[in-house]
Amino acid sequence: MIELKHLKTLTVLRATGSLTATANSLYLTQSALSHQLKDLEQRLGSQLFLRKTRPVRFTAEGKVLLDLADTVLPKIQIAEQTLANSKHQTTARLQMAIECHSCFQWLMPALKKYQVLWPDVDIDFCSGFSFDPIPALAQGELDLVITSDIQPRNEIHYEPLFDFEMRLIVASHSPLATKSYIDPADLVDQTLLSYPIQRHRLDIVKHFLHPAAIEPLTWKQADNSLMLIQMVSAGMGVAALPNWAVDSFVRQGLIVSKPLGTGLWRRLFAAVRASEYQHHYLKAFFATAKQQCQQHLQGIKTV
Repeated sequence: MIELKHLKTLTVLRATGSLTATANSLYLTQSALSHQLKDLEQRLGSQLFLRKTRPVRFTAEGKVLLDLADTVLPKIQIAEQTLANSKHQTTARLQMAIECHSCFQWLMPALKKYQVLWPDVDIDFCSGFSFDPIPALAQGELDLVITSDIQPRNEIHYEPLFDFEMRLIVASHSPLATKSYIDPADLVDQTLLSYPIQRHRLDIVKHFLHPAAIEPLTWKQADNSLMLIQMVSAGMGVAALPNWAVDSFVRQGLIVSKPLGTGLWRRLFAAVRASEYQHHYLKAFFATAKQQCQQHLQGIKTV
């Protein structure tokens, strides 16, 4: 009665929040997706989710199947990977660099799951903030870089992971908290808080401030996302962070999140050498990272 495709469909629907996005993610027409879901509901004799809500809300029966999917699908993946490992290289080095402080929030759980599937891959990582990691990747000093900054090179393959929105976070008592969206000019009298990296590499600078020839009043730096959020909450400045990194703090009322202009959307990639991206242990990392992000991060879009 219940097939694996049904469980996979429901997990994607939970991640995307809409039937249209789910159909696109699964490469189905909307009519084919609707037929699949209606067929399952008829078999079970129960409605699984409310169709006129955004994001969709699951019924008690739908949540039962989602719990089942969370139990069964990872075990299926482990079994498939175990079988694949018996035929392909399983030992390798994965020296990583991360150009996104906030990425540690999802990367560590993803790596933990990945190491269950590929225990013989030797993983190590370093910060990509004090140097430009893409040339190091091309030269063989690194094996994988998490980045949203595309530097087109023939020898580099960029595997898309997910799309996210950069949001400006402000204190709840800030005058900017009453605005529906932020203009570049709104930051001329603000202290902009950021990670300790070169300013020209920040998304808010490259894609929002510099095109408008705007410079904030002052700059301050903080080492991690939690410190940035606490400083913003205390009224010490404003900061631009990914929507998924600030969602829980916004819901707690600690900060207010505002779109930058009409919305500053970015895409996160896993960059590897083009000559190696078909290696099974790398493709397994891509799949694990995408699954973990879609399952646990709020507000992202599947690619």
